[in-house]
Amino acid sequence: MMGMPPVGPGGYPMNPQMGGMQNNSAQSEQKPEKKSPWTEHKAPDGRTYYYNQVSKQSSWEKPKDLQTDTELLLSRCPWKEYKSDTGKVYYHNSVTKESRWTKPKELEELEASIAKQREAEKGSGDATEEAPKVEAAKPLSTIEQAMQATLASIELPPPPTAVAAQVKQPEKESSESSSSESEEEKPQQKKQMPLKFRNKKEAMDAFKALLKEKKVPSTASWENAMKLIVNDPRYGALKHLNERKQAFNEYKTQRVKEEKEEARLRAKQAKEDLEKFLLRHEKMTSAVKYWKADSMFSDYEEWQSVHDRDRRDLFDDVIHMLEKREKEEAKTLRKRNIKVFSEILDSMPNLTYGTTWSEAQQMLLDNPRFTEDPDLQNMDKEDALVCFEEHIRMLEQENDDEKERERRRVKRQQRKNREGFLVLLDELHEQGRLNSMSLWMDLFHIVSSDLRFQQMLGQPGSTPLDLFKFYVEDLKARFHDEKKIVKEILRDKGFFIEVNTSFEDFSNIIADDRRANTLDTGNIKLTYNSLIEKAEAREKDRLKEEARKLRKLETSFKNMLGDADPPIEENQKWEEIRPRFESKPAFEAISLESERQRLYKEFQVAMEEACVHLPKHSRKKKSKKHKGRRSRSRSKSVDYSDEDASSRHKSKKSKKTRSRSASVSHSEAEKEDKSSRKHKKKTKKKKYKGGSGYSSEGDMSADELEKQRRLLLQQLEADHA
Repeated sequence: MMGMPPVGPGGYPMNPQMGGMQNNSAQSEQKPEKKSPWTEHKAPDGRTYYYNQVSKQSSWEKPKDLQTDTELLLSRCPWKEYKSDTGKVYYHNSVTKESRWTKPKELEELEASIAKQREAEKGSGDATEEAPKVEAAKPLSTIEQAMQATLASIELPPPPTAVAAQVKQPEKESSESSSSESEEEKPQQKKQMPLKFRNKKEAMDAFKALLKEKKVPSTASWENAMKLIVNDPRYGALKHLNERKQAFNEYKTQRVKEEKEEARLRAKQAKEDLEKFLLRHEKMTSAVKYWKADSMFSDYEEWQSVHDRDRRDLFDDVIHMLEKREKEEAKTLRKRNIKVFSEILDSMPNLTYGTTWSEAQQMLLDNPRFTEDPDLQNMDKEDALVCFEEHIRMLEQENDDEKERERRRVKRQQRKNREGFLVLLDELHEQGRLNSMSLWMDLFHIVSSDLRFQQMLGQPGSTPLDLFKFYVEDLKARFHDEKKIVKEILRDKGFFIEVNTSFEDFSNIIADDRRANTLDTGNIKLTYNSLIEKAEAREKDRLKEEARKLRKLETSFKNMLGDADPPIEENQKWEEIRPRFESKPAFEAISLESERQRLYKEFQVAMEEACVHLPKHSRKKKSKKHKGRRSRSRSKSVDYSDEDASSRHKSKKSKKTRSRSASVSHSEAEKEDKSSRKHKKKTKKKKYKGGSGYSSEGDMSADELEKQRRLLLQQLEADHA
């Protein structure tokens, strides 16, 4: 008995076809001399089966007793020959379960040895036609003779009806062109199938199963169907003829549906097979027309198995699928070519961002990977050019990135050099060599010997001199804040800066405080200079105030002399007139006698200068002078009071000047002093010019002369101030 055929190579379902294992010539070989109980018969459908007269069994497979030596030899080989659904031959090993398309070496050797045996038999002339396959059996019994007659009348196989159902049908291993291996017919089973059913439905189902098992077609008539099923025990499942016909009609109706479904499935399968065939055929492309395909594939079973109308529709669908597949393949190939072409460009070290397309083409012709690839040779030139441009842009970007990295590296190094030089300046500042008053030339010999200075040379941007200036400016910018700290330290220490305070004493006082650790030595020096300037300004203001007071006392003393009654004569000595003024406050205000004498001499000089400008006749008129003495004395007192008022006004101005000078430096005070002196000189010259003008006049009254004299005295006092 044959089982299911193995699955062939590629996973396609195969119909077994014992092509090379059994051939028609094997039937001509001699049968074994021993008589076999097996006899050969033909079924109504034309198939051969074998019947065992002893065991009363039938079999579709040829028994070993009837097999020739060649068939027996081939049956021992594990390799069997089969045919796939497409008709292609393949070979299967029943032991290892291996399948292959090529004929195995063992089977070739076996067939070669069999062929040699046949040639040897033919050459010797001993080969004769094979004896009849079925030898004459012993005289049959009466029952057997009756059975043979019945079988001959209905052309059915000889096995009894009770065992006919037990003959195993080959599934996919039988075909018209194949000679299947047969086995001996098995003895007829002693026990027959039961003919009793629980109900009518089961009996009808058994009858329909019999019809289906016998493969009764839907177009068969009752008479033809009865010939196929009458000898089966299930034929008697239904007792009445009308019941059998009813079941037969129901079977035919169902069978029509099944046949339609089978036909539909066969047509569908045929379309699928044709579709696969067209899609896989190497000559089939989207450009093939139907008439050309018909001429190419008209001899193929796949092409013929589909109706022309359906075939045209299917062909259009296949063309559409091929177009889609070709587009996908072209797209995939294009992507692959672009990728491989880019890899080739990446692997070319001589290709730079400045390489031209013509130069790159020459490089590609020298590259074996490019020249040996047919797909790249057929690559679209536009795609190749675009890929080259993208690669060049990538190289340009890499070059720009490298330049940018180098620029950043240089810039970072320059920044580090500047930071290193600033660290050098910090070190010099901590050592006390660099402060806000330092000069570049003073520190150049120290800075120039350091490596951090040398690293700054030739570097763009800020030079070492610029950084030095910026550093010193930063120190100077801290002056006001550090000056406040110094003042706080002095205030906390109770130290007051005088004109004669030395910088050493000042710095010692500051250094004792921990707040001085962060102070710049240059700013400390500048603070000292500022405080000294303020002290000098205060001292100068004090001296000015004392001089002003002294001038006021001298003016009061001179006014006292001028207001004397009687007036002091020109030739009178100090000792003569001294007693007249001892009791007056102006006399007592001048404590030194030498100062009194000096002031008296100045008074006399002023009187003499005033008398020089008077005419001779005016000197004789002394009486007139004495008459107007009181008026002159009053005018003198008025003049001196005006002078006192002007002195008070000047003192107010000097106070304002002192308040302003307290906030300015010593140099500014000196400038103001110089400018004030120049201004006084100018006013003095103007006054002298005016006096000379009066002296040029010939006729002047005594009052005018006295007034001129007093003006001269005031000018002298102003000069001494």
